[in-house]
Amino acid sequence: MWLIDSEAVATRITAGSDWCLIVETSDPFEGYDMAESGRVEVTPISGETPFADHLSETVLAISEECVPDSGRIALEITFDSGHVRCETWSGDLRMSSK
Repeated sequence: MWLIDSEAVATRITAGSDWCLIVETSDPFEGYDMAESGRVEVTPISGETPFADHLSETVLAISEECVPDSGRIALEITFDSGHVRCETWSGDLRMSSK
């Protein structure tokens, strides 16, 4: 998933192969085919993501959780209207809003 700010800087949030949470500056890429495993589609935001309620809002704070063996495992982003939590669980990226 990519977050793109008002200056057009894209920040990618994803789960790493070691189950850590990766947060990096990275331009969005094109979708790709994974044969029998399906296809990855890169599309604009829809109403089905926790970030949809916070479009155009300013990020007020960011906090992260780390563990010794894996590094960063969670990131919480605070907006005026609430929080979005990004975390890894068994190698998958999970997002929720509060």
